[in-house]
Amino acid sequence: MDQLSTEARGGRPATLSPGQDTGGGDRSRLHLPAGAAAEGPYALGVDPAGAGWSYSSLRVLELPPGGLHPLATGDSEWILLPLSGGCTVHLDGGIIELQGRENVFAEATDFAYLPRDAHARIASGAGGRFALAGARCERRLPARYGSASEVPVEARGSGVCAREVRNFAAAETFDCDRLIAVEVITPAGHWSSYPPHKHDEDVPGREVRLEEIYYFETEGGRAGYQQVSPSRPGGAELLTEVRSGDAVLVPDGWHGPAIAPPEHPLYYLNVMAGPGSGADRDWKITFHPDHREEGYR
Repeated sequence: MDQLSTEARGGRPATLSPGQDTGGGDRSRLHLPAGAAAEGPYALGVDPAGAGWSYSSLRVLELPPGGLHPLATGDSEWILLPLSGGCTVHLDGGIIELQGRENVFAEATDFAYLPRDAHARIASGAGGRFALAGARCERRLPARYGSASEVPVEARGSGVCAREVRNFAAAETFDCDRLIAVEVITPAGHWSSYPPHKHDEDVPGREVRLEEIYYFETEGGRAGYQQVSPSRPGGAELLTEVRSGDAVLVPDGWHGPAIAPPEHPLYYLNVMAGPGSGADRDWKITFHPDHREEGYR
């Protein structure tokens, strides 16, 4: 299992198992409120063992001014994505400088790809918050810098379903072995992740199986909403408020909409991975048959 270097702290990132009872009933299986899976420098730690699946991981690292964090990538590839602030990454004898950004609502950011079986040091002079989106993988690709200016920014949907998608590590935009990751900005009062869709089975040419994590941030302490509904008997089901620092796990099922509050935009980071790797890494989804796609997807 991938794990943090023991130089940073003993043991693996804190995680909350989908089957663990935290007093929230079914809600506690899929919704991780801010702080529920925190330990040490990680405000959030989700790994395959804790999530009850095989590939996808997400950590949110908080560094104080002058902070330094050693990281062993283990059997996973990672993208280090600044949420706020910038940092320097020392890896494989080289240095990657990330300018970062003020916050997730400001703009797309630069990022770093960290390969499996590597040891890195992440340092931040001014401090900041950084997402580590990961996927268990087989291939060891080279460490790389991703420029903010080269992130494809897509206007998706229309009307109250219009939103901005930053495809920094979509399957067709950045080479990874298994990892797929994008950011979405949903304007105040809008719906995104709509129509409801799924990717929990392999259907040749139509759908690819992917485990997914949503990580949310909101403005002004306001709550947005996220829904997951079953695609099979006994499947995942959730309708919950989401606030800054919350995560939602999607092992299966129709997911969406994600709804922004009326006064403030909603941000989420999607982290996905599945058995498809290399040339078979793809992001194909099936839309819910009871919802029309035109103008919304």
